[in-house]
Amino acid sequence: MIFRFWYFIRETFVSLWRNLSLTLAAILTVAISLALVGSSLLIREGADQATAQFQEGVEFIVFMNADALENQNEGIRKVLDTSPAIKEYVYVDKFAAYEEFRELFVDKPELVESVTPEIMPPSYRIVPSDPDADNVMELARQFSEQPGVKEVATATEAIRQIEDFSTRVSQALLLAAIVLVAVSAVLILNTVFTAISGRKTEIEVMKLVGATNWFIRIPFMLEGTIHGLMGAGLAVPALFVVDNKVLAYFQKSEAVPLFRGFAVPDGFVWNTSIWILVIGAAIGMIGSAFAVTRYLDV
Repeated sequence: MIFRFWYFIRETFVSLWRNLSLTLAAILTVAISLALVGSSLLIREGADQATAQFQEGVEFIVFMNADALENQNEGIRKVLDTSPAIKEYVYVDKFAAYEEFRELFVDKPELVESVTPEIMPPSYRIVPSDPDADNVMELARQFSEQPGVKEVATATEAIRQIEDFSTRVSQALLLAAIVLVAVSAVLILNTVFTAISGRKTEIEVMKLVGATNWFIRIPFMLEGTIHGLMGAGLAVPALFVVDNKVLAYFQKSEAVPLFRGFAVPDGFVWNTSIWILVIGAAIGMIGSAFAVTRYLDV
C-alpha cells in the first residue's frame, strides 16, 4: 500500500515536471479564475454589510462634514426636533461612529489604527413619520441643502447604488471567471493528454505485466487535481489582498461615507478560501478525468 502511494506521488510529479510549461499555464489560469470568483463573493458580502445600517425604520441618514461647526449641528437638530415630518432620529457623533467602525472591523486592527475619530463624519439616522418614497426624497433634498451637510443617503437610493455596484462588478468578475475556468479545464485536459501521449510505451508495458486500469489512471488524475489545488492555493492569498487593500479603500473612504460599512469578516474570507480550494480540486479532477476517459485506452 505504501509502495503504491509513493509510486502515484512520484509519477504525478515526474509528469508535472516533464510538461512544466503547460503545467504553469494551467495553474496560473486556475489561480486567476478562482481569484475572480472569490473576489465576486467578497464584494457581495461587503454590499450586504454596507446596507445593514438601514435598520429599524431608518429611511435616510444625514452625514455631516467631519469639521462641521456646532451651530450647524444645532441647526439640524432644531429642524429634527420641531418638524412633524420626523418621527424620531438618532445622532451618531464622531466617537460613536468610530466605535461602530472598531466593532465592525474588530478582526482588522491595522485598518482600525489607520482611522481616527476626528475624520469620522457625525450623522443623523432618521425615521420619518411618513416612509413614502417621495416624502423621504423630499426630506433628503431639504436636509442636503443645510449648512455643514456632506451627504444625505436614503435607504432606497443607497441600497440601490450599493447593490448596483456590487452586482455589476460581481457579474463582470464571474463572467471572466467562467471563461477562465473553461480555459483552465481545457489546459488541464491538454496537459494530461500530453502526459499520456508521452508515456504510451510505458503504459503498454504496464498493461502487459498486469497493472490494473485504475493503477494506470490514478497518477494522471492526481496530476489534474494538483493543477487545480495549486491554482486555488495561489488564489487564496489574492482574496486576502482584495480584502485588505481593495475593499479597505471603500472602508476608509471619506468621499462616500456610506461605503464605510463595506466590511467582510475574516471568517467569511477563510470560508470562501476553503470553497475555492474545493472548486480548484474539482476543476482539476474533472478535466483530468475527462482526459483519462477520452485518451487513455485501458
